[in-house]
Order: sequence, then structure tokens, then C-alpha cells
Amino acid sequence: MERRADLERFLAGVERRAFRMARLATRDPDEALDLVQDAMTALVQRYSTRPEAEWRPLFYRILQNRIRDWARRRAFRAPFRGLLGRGDTPAPDPGAEAADPAGASPAELALRADAGRQLDAALQALPLRQRQAFLLRAWEGLDVAEAAHAMGCSTGSVKTHYFRAIQALRAHLGDGWGDGIR
Repeated sequence: MERRADLERFLAGVERRAFRMARLATRDPDEALDLVQDAMTALVQRYSTRPEAEWRPLFYRILQNRIRDWARRRAFRAPFRGLLGRGDTPAPDPGAEAADPAGASPAELALRADAGRQLDAALQALPLRQRQAFLLRAWEGLDVAEAAHAMGCSTGSVKTHYFRAIQALRAHLGDGWGDGIR
């Protein structure tokens, strides 16, 4: 029973960040939610008996694999999208209209929203592997070895992708951006 509570606490702790990561990759909240739920289900079914310290890198590896699979399916189906009459407009983000719990002024909220849109656009412009490395390292706080495990690559590859992501984001967002990121 204690193991189940620990697993539920872990999943609740990664849920929002994982959703944001998947939404950045898919640009569709419904697709992102499906990917996150699928990754959570796979973690519970396959790895719940593993030590708790292994859950985080395992979860992010599963999620990154789901995102890569989604991107491959989408690329394969792209030539047929026009034939099927489907648009490529993402659904609106239901959390975009949520009130700020800190009680920020409308001007502050507008500045934050603009900065968020700029960051989202800059992240979307990154190649998938650079975006993965950046999100896992900077947003999720995984160390190089954990990010390498999650991405299924070497630590050197993570370092390279992360460095290139930081350089691209600085070029896109300005020189002062990301000074606190290591």
C-alpha cells in the first residue's frame, strides 16, 4: 500500500511538467495528454516494482519514446493529411485562461504571457533532440546521466544537444536570456 502511495505521489509530481513537455512537442493538448497518460500507464505496468530512485529517468525515457513515436507517425501521415481534409490547427490550451494565483497585475500577466509565447516559439524551432535535452536538463533538473538514459543516447550526445539548444535559444531570445542556466 505504501508503494502505491509513493507511485501516486511521484506521478502527481511529474504530471504538469510532463504535460508541458509533450504539449511543446505536439502543439496539441489532447495529443500531449494522451502521450503523458500512456507513459504513466507504462511506468506503472512495467516498472512499479523497481526502486523509487529509478522511476524518474524511466518515466522520462518512456515519455520521450512516446513523443518520438508520435513524431514519426505524424511525419508518415503528413502527405495524406490534405487528402483527408484535416486541418493542422491545434486545439486551444484549456490552461491558458487560468487565473494567476499570485494576484499579478494585468500588465505583469501580459508580459509573462508574451515571454511564454516567445519561449514556446523558440523551443518549437529547436530540433527534437535539442528540445528534449533542454527540457530534461533545464526544466526537469535531470543530470546528464539521467537525461542520457531518458533520451536513449550517450552523455556526450546530451551535452552536445543541450549546448546547441542553449545557443539557439539565446540567439532567438536575446543575449541576456538563459544566463542562469548551466
